[in-house]
Amino acid sequence: MQDSTVAVGAGANARPTAQGRLASIWTKHGAGYMFLLPWLVGFFGLTLGPAVASFYLSFTNFDLIRSSEWVGTANYVRIATADPKFAAAIKVTFLYVVLSVPFKLAFALLVAILLNRGIKGLTVYRAIFYLPSLLGGSVAIAVLWRQLFAGDGLINSLLAQFGIEGPSWISHPDYSLWTLVVLSVWQFGSPMIIFLAGLRQIPTDMYEAASLDGASKFRQFYKITLPLLTPVIFFNAVVQTIEAFKAFTPAFIISGGTGGPINSTLFYTLYLYQEAFGNFRMGYASALAWILVLIIGLFTAFSFLTSRYWVHYDD
Repeated sequence: MQDSTVAVGAGANARPTAQGRLASIWTKHGAGYMFLLPWLVGFFGLTLGPAVASFYLSFTNFDLIRSSEWVGTANYVRIATADPKFAAAIKVTFLYVVLSVPFKLAFALLVAILLNRGIKGLTVYRAIFYLPSLLGGSVAIAVLWRQLFAGDGLINSLLAQFGIEGPSWISHPDYSLWTLVVLSVWQFGSPMIIFLAGLRQIPTDMYEAASLDGASKFRQFYKITLPLLTPVIFFNAVVQTIEAFKAFTPAFIISGGTGGPINSTLFYTLYLYQEAFGNFRMGYASALAWILVLIIGLFTAFSFLTSRYWVHYDD
């Protein structure tokens, strides 16, 4: 009788088996894992898996036809020492980022301030101004942009009405990049919506107090609006800069995939595409891709490290 009591007590205190633990976890969290399943498949199958494969291929000589051949760091050495087009692509891409992002954010902030004045039909204007952000990255808009800035395009036709003979904007190395900058600025809708939301969070009594103290509109903007809007500016700056580094479609369509004239529109992503699918140097293109990841990562880290000196939060 005593032995059976001890056995029952031991069985009650025994740890559950692995199968039992899994069954318990599934009972409690199974529904959540089922909802997460599409995201998990996408993350591991379409993001993490290809990223790992790309990192491996960056150390190989792979042309999509023959099996990959391990070459170590040869691709990275060649990029750093023997690839003039890499330097040209870096120069064009950084110039595009430096020009397009500040102009886009400034224009988006200006429009947001105008819309924040309580005009009638705000939702309609907001939808209209957001529309270019939805369409701007499409192939159709890039083709339209190429037609607008061609030698016989609409822009030169309008200039001719004032007796001005415009150049072929997309065929001249001094102007071709600017057409892409203008296209980027035209897609100001997304940061504009975020700026407008940030402006709505600024208390109006701060402006009223500043007006009673005799502060001008410009001083109110400089001393109240900008400091309180710095978290939104920081967010928009990081997001838009990353998008600018990844820009591809406009340069590909407007230059016909060449990056011309004279590499003036050779974006980094376009050069990567040329190496991967034009020259079939997939291993070399993978190395270029990981360098772009490193550049974006360093920029983002630098932005967060320096944000403490100019971004003002409530605390």
